[in-house]
Amino acid sequence: MTWLLNRLAEHARQRPQAVALESADEQINFSDLCRRVRSLAEKLRTARVRRVALSGGNNPAWVIADLAAQALGIPVVPVPPFFSDQQRQHLLRSAGLDAVYDSDNQALTLTGITPATAESGLAKITFTSGSTGTPKGVRLTDDMVQRTVTALATALAPHAGHRHLALLPLATLLENVAGVYVPLWLGARVLLPDLPSLGFTGSSQLNPRQLLGGLQQWRPHSLILVPELLRVLVAMADAGVPIPESLQFIAVGGGKIDPVLLGRARDHGLPVYEGYGLSECGSVVALNLPGADRPGSVGRILPQARARIDDQGEIHIRGTVMRGYLDQPAGDEWPTGDLGHLDSDGFLHVHGRRKNLLITTFGRNVNPEWVESAFQSCSGIRSIIVQGDGEPRLSAVVVPMENTTLEQINEQIETVNRRLPDYARVAALTLADQPFTADNGLATANGRPRRDAIAERYPPKSAISISHSYA
Repeated sequence: MTWLLNRLAEHARQRPQAVALESADEQINFSDLCRRVRSLAEKLRTARVRRVALSGGNNPAWVIADLAAQALGIPVVPVPPFFSDQQRQHLLRSAGLDAVYDSDNQALTLTGITPATAESGLAKITFTSGSTGTPKGVRLTDDMVQRTVTALATALAPHAGHRHLALLPLATLLENVAGVYVPLWLGARVLLPDLPSLGFTGSSQLNPRQLLGGLQQWRPHSLILVPELLRVLVAMADAGVPIPESLQFIAVGGGKIDPVLLGRARDHGLPVYEGYGLSECGSVVALNLPGADRPGSVGRILPQARARIDDQGEIHIRGTVMRGYLDQPAGDEWPTGDLGHLDSDGFLHVHGRRKNLLITTFGRNVNPEWVESAFQSCSGIRSIIVQGDGEPRLSAVVVPMENTTLEQINEQIETVNRRLPDYARVAALTLADQPFTADNGLATANGRPRRDAIAERYPPKSAISISHSYA
């Protein structure tokens, strides 16, 4: 990644005292950042590291190690903090990693594993956690990362300000690319408080008031959120908790967003814009922006990518496609597995995962993610999974918020049902007796629901009918 390191060196020459990275303990200016990257790169060279795993929480040492390895052309493999020990061992061995750098302790350990054969131009291997629990290694080239970063930087430069707060783990490709590389390319500051100080515990537990307190303390200009974090911010704003006025741009991705929730967020002054991407295509490929914004869509395709919709309605991406999974090459075009369409103005609309499509006994095709997103604004619903494949009606498994009654949930479901077409309304309900987590097998390690496991534990036929009375 000499392209990014050269850019950092340019910032160091022009503004040596400008802060590049900031945590609760230190501020690192561009000049010092370049010096520390060179120093650690020399240690990696001396240790003869050929492929390195990067573990640890959100801190400047993580970023420095990432840049140092790539200064030597050493592929970096981020280790998601929510991976189990078994998944970590799979990551180390399948990727042929001969070293692990722990950013929390700034310690390098050699694994004794024979390093994988060198691949020219390979910059990063990012592991995704699928429904099986066995993560896949996505091979990303240096050129692909560069084109994604420069396209995003051009799009965001007028809007994102110069203080980005990393709320997602740095091992998440989206935060790594869009939340670290893009701000550094632009000469902005990356704010790196440790996630527990912001109220995060484990992979999916959050203290909302602690999060808002952290945002008030750090006063960021930009954030990257997943839909659940947007729900939290909107709920806190509804409750009268002040939202930092410093925020200028909030990107939301990782799942479908209800336009009603998006509207409520903007009513509270949250500058929220939905985007779309996937690891296999280098993270972000489409994004709404001020002046080019269409709620309900995920924005126009960014310049580094191209999209087409096949005869089955599936989205295909070209121009920014991974080299392949580990030991499995990819072609020039990637079938995303997502259904969607491009409107006449070039905005991409994503309907849901093709494999999750429900077909009722009346022959109606329903994307469950679309229906589920409509319930994001319900204060009594923590999580909802819509079912109904091969059934005459849709049902839902609901994880209620604490102290929420069945009657209140029924009322909220009926309110949302009124703005849905009749074939997409939830007609029956099962209350889950526990949240969907990786520990109980109802979610992946990164928090995505495992629909088959949920259906096995809460079969659609056991759902209780809701009494509807639509005006």
